[in-house]
Amino acid sequence: MLFQQSGTNAPKRRGIVSILCALALTFGLSPAYSDIKKLHTQLASAAPELNPLALQHAVAAMTCAINHGAEPASRLAIIDFSLPSSEQRLWLFDLDTQSLILRELVAHGQGSGDNYASEFSNIEGSHQSSIGLFRTQESYTGQHGYSLRMDGLEPGINDQARSRAIVIHGADYVDESWVARQGRIGRSHGCPAVPQHAIRTVVDNLKGGQFLFAYYPDEQWVQTSAYLNCAGSESPNLIASGRQIP
Repeated sequence: MLFQQSGTNAPKRRGIVSILCALALTFGLSPAYSDIKKLHTQLASAAPELNPLALQHAVAAMTCAINHGAEPASRLAIIDFSLPSSEQRLWLFDLDTQSLILRELVAHGQGSGDNYASEFSNIEGSHQSSIGLFRTQESYTGQHGYSLRMDGLEPGINDQARSRAIVIHGADYVDESWVARQGRIGRSHGCPAVPQHAIRTVVDNLKGGQFLFAYYPDEQWVQTSAYLNCAGSESPNLIASGRQIP
């Protein structure tokens, strides 16, 4: 189940590459994203084990945001929540060189599931992870040490991330030793927590307005997300809290 109020249907493979091409043709792209098909191909080559649908949706969502006012980014992180927490399911890319910076473990919320995440929420107190497109923002040092705040860009899907304190931080329970001991890593209160040894690399590369895309194969979200369905649309609904979200 994707959200507390909706059920899960088996995902249908869609022609996302054609959508990417349509995005490039429909909107005037920034120079960094002028060849979306090439960008997708290069990132796929850099991370051959990344689910093609997760990558295709991530590039489509990022492109949509940029073509509706967002500043282009130099980094893109993708989380594939269709994978178990016992596997490395976070990929961090350098978009300027179209190369992979790292692949790592990443936690999901206690309310989202055990080893596999299957429940997602935008609601405070749910202790569930959120999916969709995020813009990473400022770094800070807090309760969990060096951390990174981010804003969810999808109304009703993840736009309460900041008020819910959904941040990237390091955690001792995100470690291979947990997998060996209990078959999965530990779980957060909804934050995409990463290993302590990787937190500085992740935060330093993502801070200051980069993109993060959290994927799960829910058909309803794929079909209704404004960021995944803006090709050919004159004014996709990219509004939350009364303001346009870049």
